[in-house]
Amino acid sequence: MNMQIRPARPSDTGACGSIIHAAFARIADDHGFPPDFPTLEAALGLAESFITNSKIFGIVAEMDGKVLGSNFLMEGDAIRGVGPITVAPEAQGAGVGRALMQAVLDRAQGSAGVRLLQDSFNMRSIALYASLGFEVREPVLVISGRPGATVPAGITVRAMRAEDLDACDALCQRVHGISRRQELVDSMTTLTPMVGERDGRIKAYMTAPDFWIANHGVAESAEDMAALITGAGSVVEVVSFLLPTRQADLFRWCLAQGMTAVKPMTLMSAGSYNEPVGTYLPSVFY
Repeated sequence: MNMQIRPARPSDTGACGSIIHAAFARIADDHGFPPDFPTLEAALGLAESFITNSKIFGIVAEMDGKVLGSNFLMEGDAIRGVGPITVAPEAQGAGVGRALMQAVLDRAQGSAGVRLLQDSFNMRSIALYASLGFEVREPVLVISGRPGATVPAGITVRAMRAEDLDACDALCQRVHGISRRQELVDSMTTLTPMVGERDGRIKAYMTAPDFWIANHGVAESAEDMAALITGAGSVVEVVSFLLPTRQADLFRWCLAQGMTAVKPMTLMSAGSYNEPVGTYLPSVFY
């Protein structure tokens, strides 16, 4: 193929958004799951926000002036996050996805590590990522719903404030051994982050309670995360997040609250990886 990999430009937004919508819709429909981007408008919005973000490295695969696919690399923090990577349905199976992944891995050379989330039912993508050096770290489920519990006495669930950043970053470092401070800072302007607080101490946080794709969070315990999820349910219509299912107590709590397991995903990493110590929710860009 006479294919070129080049940086994404604002003028690529329409093509990238259309491919993101079509590619996710096809794989989801093939396996009987709801698409991550149910409308073209949602996919176009994500493409535009990523392409114009200086902390995100975006690339496209192009042949004869036609965009065949795109990929993105989050570069705000020490651990890089990949995605979404998408290839136009008619161009799949021809090496486009591999070229897009290799390009962001080349870009990430020298970073502490790289992580991604992939749909567990997508056999093509998990084989590609494994062949490029990624290792499976966690089985994950998309969880969605509105818990019926009440926030325990003594816990306050509220919007994250700028003065919470140090405590939230410190909590993240205790759980993961890494900082995601830039992602926290960005969430303050683009998302609706929330914290769970007891006696003036941050016990848990999440960055996007109603948007699982971007919602990462950590907590000192499963009980603290459950309290935060409960409190978020009184603010947003539907709480959604990615739950590593080895956190069995929190998983059972979600099910007992009537929350729904929407689809399976897999957390994969290349490079440095610290086994989390505590309760956590990854984002797709983690």
